[in-house]
Amino acid sequence: MPIATPEVYAQMLDAAKEKSFAYPAINVSSSQTLNAALKGFADAGSDGIIQISTGGAEYLSGPSVKDMVTGSVAFAAYAVEVAKNYPVNIALHTDHCPKDKLDGFVRPLLDISAERVARGEAPLFQSHMWDGSAVPLEENLQIAEELLAKCAAAHIILEIEVGVVGGEEDGVANEINDQLYTTPEDAIATVKALGSGEKGRYMTALTFGNVHGVYKPGNVKLRPEILKTAQEAAASELGLGSDARPFDLVFHGGSGSTAQEISDAVDFGVVKMNVDTDTQYAFTRPVVSHMFANYDGVLKVDGEVGNKKLYDPRAWGKAAEAGMAARIVEACQNLRSAGTSLAG
Repeated sequence: MPIATPEVYAQMLDAAKEKSFAYPAINVSSSQTLNAALKGFADAGSDGIIQISTGGAEYLSGPSVKDMVTGSVAFAAYAVEVAKNYPVNIALHTDHCPKDKLDGFVRPLLDISAERVARGEAPLFQSHMWDGSAVPLEENLQIAEELLAKCAAAHIILEIEVGVVGGEEDGVANEINDQLYTTPEDAIATVKALGSGEKGRYMTALTFGNVHGVYKPGNVKLRPEILKTAQEAAASELGLGSDARPFDLVFHGGSGSTAQEISDAVDFGVVKMNVDTDTQYAFTRPVVSHMFANYDGVLKVDGEVGNKKLYDPRAWGKAAEAGMAARIVEACQNLRSAGTSLAG
């Protein structure tokens, strides 16, 4: 299938919300991890979201270039070509972008998409994230309102973060404290500033104890009921019924979450869950196994020549991609998106 159009992406999110499932949003940083993500979604029969962070975008531009826009444009162009061969819908997304990187990442990409849309083409990405968790809520929402208008004009969905995700990602570190829990007042302020779709569609990453990084199950203290309370507060502000779910919610920092916590979050309106740490390990682990099992083939030990078939990057790369794809299938199953592709 081609990369999802804005209309198809909206249908994907609507279906997730209506049928109570969520899409894994898989972070990638190379053509190999992109291909693994595509295979994983196809194997699961799930549509999905593939995303790049600021660091991933830099990496994709080349180690001596480190230009986020160059890497993003190259990633999107490659994804458009290879995704055509898979029977699922894929949306492209840019992950956490803090204030100091907006002018070097999201804003230039929005300008590129606006130019494309003006020519009658699809936007470069289907959604972008503005991470305003490090600034006061009022400033966060002021910037979000500005970006939402630009996104809406370019047929793009905006993702925002209200609250703070603890831990570290791409050099951005936050403490683990009470700020990890979004309040009902935060939810009300959000709908007052951004509306409920009339100004443009947006997704909201509300925080309920989320932490980026590597944690064993049970070590992260999630409180999914906070999502339910936030939905109720927003619904009341908008004059909707108490069972309404006005927010399209996003789940960040999910490594180490229990199956029940994930299920509860989806029940309360999560339609997108970021998956990065687990898929990084799933990609790397088969490479380690290959190297340990074939050390005398991948190394020129004692003056020997090694075994080209074993140190050929394709040999261990295929294993890495298969490992990552399998973990994505598991994520689709946990989030109930397996077998739900709109592509049939």
